[in-house]
Amino acid sequence: MKKILALLLALCMVFALAACGEPAADPTDAPDDGGSVATDAPDSGDKVVKIGVFEPQSGDNGAGGKQEILGMQYANSLTPTVEVGGETYTVELVYADNQSSNDKAVSAAQTLITEGCSVVLGSYGSGVSIAAATTFGDAGIPAIGVTCTNPQVTQVSDTYYRICFIDPFQGTVLANYAKSLGATKAYCLAKQGDDYSVGLVNYFVEAFGAENCVQEVFQEGTSDYSSYVTNAKAGGCDIFVAPVSTEAAALIIDQAATQDLGMPILAGDTWDSNVIVGAAQGKDNVEIYVTTFYQEGGNAEFDAAFKEWINSDSVNLENNGGNDMVAAVSVMGYDAYYVALEAIKAAGSIDPAAVLAALPSVNYAGITGTIAFADGAKDATRDVAYIKFCNTETAVWDLIGEQGIE
Repeated sequence: MKKILALLLALCMVFALAACGEPAADPTDAPDDGGSVATDAPDSGDKVVKIGVFEPQSGDNGAGGKQEILGMQYANSLTPTVEVGGETYTVELVYADNQSSNDKAVSAAQTLITEGCSVVLGSYGSGVSIAAATTFGDAGIPAIGVTCTNPQVTQVSDTYYRICFIDPFQGTVLANYAKSLGATKAYCLAKQGDDYSVGLVNYFVEAFGAENCVQEVFQEGTSDYSSYVTNAKAGGCDIFVAPVSTEAAALIIDQAATQDLGMPILAGDTWDSNVIVGAAQGKDNVEIYVTTFYQEGGNAEFDAAFKEWINSDSVNLENNGGNDMVAAVSVMGYDAYYVALEAIKAAGSIDPAAVLAALPSVNYAGITGTIAFADGAKDATRDVAYIKFCNTETAVWDLIGEQGIE
């Protein structure tokens, strides 16, 4: 018996030594391609290029962030590969939830940098984009703003580009439209510390005339907007401007209906959402107009295919707010994905530095219009906004028209 035990012990030692002699492969090891990560996909063996998705999936802007992501996911489902220097790469979307918080934005950006993304898309929400811009810039990672309209987004970092119109334009369009409705005195409401709403209100006031505006801000965590509606009515205003998050917007709409606001509400692109339509449905005494990037029906073939994709998956449907209404931010997310692919193809490399160098040369005919960067600008040339009216009876957005600035 002792001999048998000794033999078994010896065999165990041999197997243990054999196991220690060949370390397990580190799944993070990958070929180096100019500082970015090009890994072999575990199942297919394909080379992979990573595109970061820097978007809110929670917080005040979570609903809009999810809809913007849907456009990227749909584009990825149609075009899951890209040709880079004669080789086919699988495109992997890597997600980081910035939680609609400037405080969380930097860590979310760092996650995408650590993951080895060649380019990043996002974010819905200018504040988080501004907060993370320096982080992306210091790492040399190109970022493509999708619907973050505050001008500072592309000003604080050399690596941040953008495909949407910006707020000096949008604020002027809103002011001109307010005047076309006969408004002479505007009540303007923004969220304190929020780069998007504060910035857009400022540009509206500049174009409308500061002497004709009453301005107020509300604090983080506000849930009762009754006093702001009361102040707008008491101040003799005839237009209510509130380019805030959809969460705050729904509560403002409720108060506007309850107190019979008696004046049109104007907002920017954040209100272009089925969340707003749902909040306003049946409230015939509420009149809402928004400026935005795309109107459903602008490309019937795209709209039909996107709706079919949304309805094919319960998660997609949930992330789109429970119905298949085509949000402008989704279409912008779709276009942003293809702008990123064009830059990667033009670079002939997945090296972020090469992609960044190629971005200014991109000229892409998107669903929302031609996207190009002229004369060294990091903001794409955009000179038209869609103006929509919220039909509270049919629960849809009706197109009023397109407007630019002469």
